[in-house]
Amino acid sequence: MTVPPASAEEALAIVRSRYARPRLPDGSPVELRVEEFDIGYLVYAAFPPVTDIAGRPQPAPPGGSKVVVAKETGEIIAVPNYPTETAIALYRQQLQPRQA
Repeated sequence: MTVPPASAEEALAIVRSRYARPRLPDGSPVELRVEEFDIGYLVYAAFPPVTDIAGRPQPAPPGGSKVVVAKETGEIIAVPNYPTETAIALYRQQLQPRQA
């Protein structure tokens, strides 16, 4: 059983204990960020922007996910790698059938 997190740092520790840390192509670790909201913590990798040889920005590769750690239970649920607010809204939608 997971202990509910009391802070963003504890939520990050829960995620780190369950998932491998993402890495850049050179092997260096990617920064993990945490966005707190009323019922959870959204944890995600903050990859640097991708550029071409000329330094022009390129779209991010498809795929990936963000992880939500529930404040009440410590439960972890993966959501698609959408912008923060969209990912949080999707998490709320996923909870609705459980609460009904």
